[in-house]
Amino acid sequence: MLSEVERRVLAAVDDARVIEDLRDLVRIPSVDGTPAEGDVQAWCAERLAALGLIVDKWPIDLPTITADPEFPGMEVARDEAWGCVGVLGGDGTPGLILNGHVDVVPPGELGLWPDGDPFSARVEDGVMWGRGTCDMKGGVAAILGAVAAIVASGIELRKPLAVHTVIGEEDGGAGAFATLKRGHTGEACLIAEPTASCVIPANAGSLTFRLEVPGLATHGSTRTRGVSAVEKFVVIQSALQAMEAERNRDPHPLLAHLELANPLSVGRVEAGDWASTVPDLLVAEGRYGVRLGESVAAARDAFEAAIAEACAKDDWLREHPVVVSWPGGEFASGLLTEGDPLLADTVQAATDAGGTTPEVKGAPYGSDLRLYAAAGIPTLQYGPGDVRYAHATDEHVRLSEVLHAARAYALLAVRRCG
Repeated sequence: MLSEVERRVLAAVDDARVIEDLRDLVRIPSVDGTPAEGDVQAWCAERLAALGLIVDKWPIDLPTITADPEFPGMEVARDEAWGCVGVLGGDGTPGLILNGHVDVVPPGELGLWPDGDPFSARVEDGVMWGRGTCDMKGGVAAILGAVAAIVASGIELRKPLAVHTVIGEEDGGAGAFATLKRGHTGEACLIAEPTASCVIPANAGSLTFRLEVPGLATHGSTRTRGVSAVEKFVVIQSALQAMEAERNRDPHPLLAHLELANPLSVGRVEAGDWASTVPDLLVAEGRYGVRLGESVAAARDAFEAAIAEACAKDDWLREHPVVVSWPGGEFASGLLTEGDPLLADTVQAATDAGGTTPEVKGAPYGSDLRLYAAAGIPTLQYGPGDVRYAHATDEHVRLSEVLHAARAYALLAVRRCG
């Protein structure tokens, strides 16, 4: 049964304003590493201040945080970055953090978008289309809608409610890392990532690897005098496939529903500089899954050991081993402690907001969850949209899901912050 206060808060959710906020957010092309990352944080700071929150908007000291030994990495260059936190009501440590990242990945080939504009925020049949609608400005708009409803209802919170909007999630988590380093903490955190109506208390991690496979150049007409780096990569690719199979034999129970709990994928391959020359170097980069509960160091050791073993079995690679390096962001795994009440509270809030009872599952991708969890903050994910459409040219979110999430967040915030 909903209390009178809860019913009042739910009635105060302004659907039209939530959709308007989402449209405004999507139309800011906040691609990682571009000035629009700052523009969207300025928008968020202004919106939070207009709602009456105490806002901390600050320029992130990039040289300092990137020099920190715990820094999770970046995959794009940034001249500047901004943090933004809003706090509503109460005294002391926030009873709940609502977190959302406002950076988006590049839109790719514009001609592949239905209307040629990835930032149009086009709405059709109750669906908004565009880059960032799903991942994850739909969740951010729902957070703002929940906060606005609490303010409009006139209730006073016993404990503060905090909103963290962060940049850089897509390429490592610089924004969340800087926010936590600044001292913004809380008793629990919900991240509004797209979860397809599920509650996600666990993320596997991921790392970006780079392989430099050596060969021996010669004229293509006398190729047996040389060694093709492409052919030697076939040896390594076989080892990668075997390693992926081995690391997926016994997945964590929260990831057992997935076809691949810990995927390993080669995303880029480059070799050769002339068609009639045997290539003497192949460079491959890819994504490597970190298992739940596995440290990043242990995951790297396992990968490097598998590559070394493959090289040791090949006459050429034994003497000319593959060089392994780890560029880009570092996504450790993250897991909500078993029995933490945040899980049951979130499931109940989502149900009471008018939805079906969400399933509880783990996810195979990295997110800012692991940074909050590493800081000792119980954290999970629940938000509108389906991650299958994130980063895609058909990225979209159902507006009904955004509006339901706003109500679920409002209930959770009221129950957690009093």
